Amino acid sequence: MLSLPTTDLPEIIDGLPNITGYEKEVLAVVNHDEPIFLPSTNIKLEDVKAVFAIALHMHQPTIPAGHDGSLISNLQYMFEHPHEGDNHNAGPFAYCYSRMGDFIPELVNQGCNPRVMLDYSGNLLWGLRQMGRNDIIDNLKRITCDSTYQPYVEWLGTMWSHAVVPSTPIPDIKLHILAWQHHFAAMFGWSALARVKGFSPPEMHLPNHPDTLFEFVKALKECGYRWLLVQEHSVETINGESLTYRHLPHRLIARNSQGETISITALIKTQGSDTKLVGQMQPYYEAKTLSKQKLGSVFVPPIVSQIGDGENGGVMMNEFPQAFKQAWWDMVHHGGGKSGVVGMCGTEYLELIEAAGCKPEDYPTCQPVGQHQLWQRVSPENSQPEAVEKAIQELKQINPNFHMDGASWTNHISWVQGYKNVLSPMNKLSNLFHQQVDNLLATNSSEYRNLLLHNLLLQTSCFRYWGQGTWTEYAREIYQRGEKLL
Repeated sequence: MLSLPTTDLPEIIDGLPNITGYEKEVLAVVNHDEPIFLPSTNIKLEDVKAVFAIALHMHQPTIPAGHDGSLISNLQYMFEHPHEGDNHNAGPFAYCYSRMGDFIPELVNQGCNPRVMLDYSGNLLWGLRQMGRNDIIDNLKRITCDSTYQPYVEWLGTMWSHAVVPSTPIPDIKLHILAWQHHFAAMFGWSALARVKGFSPPEMHLPNHPDTLFEFVKALKECGYRWLLVQEHSVETINGESLTYRHLPHRLIARNSQGETISITALIKTQGSDTKLVGQMQPYYEAKTLSKQKLGSVFVPPIVSQIGDGENGGVMMNEFPQAFKQAWWDMVHHGGGKSGVVGMCGTEYLELIEAAGCKPEDYPTCQPVGQHQLWQRVSPENSQPEAVEKAIQELKQINPNFHMDGASWTNHISWVQGYKNVLSPMNKLSNLFHQQVDNLLATNSSEYRNLLLHNLLLQTSCFRYWGQGTWTEYAREIYQRGEKLL
């Protein structure tokens, strides 16, 4: 049994979200090897032919657009300015953030065996509390903290401020991860945090620069994560080819420019970014076409893994609820929802196949796309930062499309190209933050928390997604405030 702290964390401190100050307690809670789903799962692996897992990603950025420029959720801004753009969707979006708290109990009470994984940014969780939407948070607490519904729901950790990892300053990667863990524990309790073992990178954006990737995986493991979700097209085999076994878990290998290696389990999110895949429950119907595959010395059911925006677009707002319910009703009529083709959560699946005899070292290996070309030029025994950097520059000259900006669910949007006016201040603020603050302030002081908040907020991907204009101005304002605070 886990030993958990006896005192709850405060959720809001001096008007700010609790994102720092309890690192020792957080790390003690998350670093354990206790099974999460194995004691409670109602599925036996031998009865299963194939598996699917779906995750819903939810996010609203924090913007300096409230009364007198105060920091508010973009969702609040949508409610307050209903005639701008698609802001009329504020109400439906808010319901989408809450509705799993209705759907899961409803389906369980109907005799179904549903599963869902949830990925909510820290910005969104804070914004819901700022808006006084305790109804949404309480609905989420119902399926997170009530032991009746825990076996059906898995929360995935993420970067607190929805920062895309490849262009996040390396010293801040772990700060985002820890900030989310602090905030989640404060909202849902220590026991709920102890069950969070999978990680969902914002925009499915995986670093392919050796040093960024290494530090990312190292931070994940130090923060107690066992696996992460990766986009199929963002990884390659060690030989530089497309994945052959995309419906099996992989071992993601990270090697830095010093030649050190580290690895973590990866579940492969197949295909592209189309939310329709989740919205129309395509993973279930794809899983129906699959059968058991050999992994090591064991035959295991393959897994179709998908994630999509949980609120965005007509499919998720309007078509998903009925499609979601219909799939679980269908499963009840074909094996009672516990045999044949079934839904599982990611950690549940990994625990079941490992209990059946699979070992992570049996998983096929992968690495971020583009690294095969790099390691062909830099031998492991001769790996030095200078040699790696030289090889990167040579590859860029040979192939104009080669880059170390990372890869995500889409290749037509860059979070780097054309955003120097955001990236330069972002990196400058991070440098200032670490030069002036590291080791000077206790991490639970109000000053440090406010500085950290501004540093993390400036790294929100939205300021580099919507093009130049209002969103880049938001970034400039946050930078100026952060610089002034420093």
